[in-house]
Amino acid sequence: MNAHAAFVPHHALVTAPSAAPVRWMLVLHGIFGSGANWRTFVRRLADAQTAGGAPGAAARPWGFILVDLRAHGMSQSPPAPHTIAAAADDLLRLGDRLGLDVRGVMGHSFGGKVALAYLERRPEGLERGFLLDVDPSASPAGESGSESPGVLELLRAIPQPIASREAFLEAVQAAGLSRGIAEWLAMNVRREGDGFRIRLDLDVLNELLTDYFARDLWHVLEDPPAPAGPGVEARRIHVVLGGRSASVSPASRARFEALAARAPWLSVDVLPRAGHWLHVDDPDGLFDVIRAAL
Repeated sequence: MNAHAAFVPHHALVTAPSAAPVRWMLVLHGIFGSGANWRTFVRRLADAQTAGGAPGAAARPWGFILVDLRAHGMSQSPPAPHTIAAAADDLLRLGDRLGLDVRGVMGHSFGGKVALAYLERRPEGLERGFLLDVDPSASPAGESGSESPGVLELLRAIPQPIASREAFLEAVQAAGLSRGIAEWLAMNVRREGDGFRIRLDLDVLNELLTDYFARDLWHVLEDPPAPAGPGVEARRIHVVLGGRSASVSPASRARFEALAARAPWLSVDVLPRAGHWLHVDDPDGLFDVIRAAL
């Protein structure tokens, strides 16, 4: 077996106390993040199913699988190629390894495009997909509205080893990013010897970002698979956008709305107060949308 076939990303399972989930949902973070970014939000979703959740949720509870996508978190040193497709294939191997009934996928930003590629690879068996402030279009990185290319260059420019975690936070804020974003990025900083280093392979992340901006995955939404047979429920996709986010272009927002108007399998919700970081800017609004859909 070659290294690529053997690679399975790191993960953590989240369920409500004493719950026995009968179906599972992959949860995919954005670039520079990790599964832990979504732990608090997902635990709230899991607990809601046993505390007066959406109809049917208690009878068929969801469990959640927090994934560290390739080259993020604990999923370090993955084999090439470093692409959206490879990240989706990682998820297929993870599902096989776990032996759980994976019926849904939720992805934010970069993780949303990986979710689309995973949906394409699972024409049957997936009930729900959640795309959180992700643009399915291809777009040059400099025209995307995304801050990610600039963050990557910032991380490259910080001399290592770093004197302290606080020194890293100061360097990030000096570049114009908020304290909150600096704290989030600092989750990737680890002590090594007498200093600190960024626990990310920035060359691999650059390859992933390059492929992210090059991929157009609208066909996954606009030409979904037909139900497997009579009485089988069609897959439902829920798109949630930040009203103040620049990461999804106006053209793509209009395309989402036009598709939702004619496609019963797709819904679009906009959180007016939220920017790109939906679960940080408006956790209650995002929770309400996803809870109702589950």
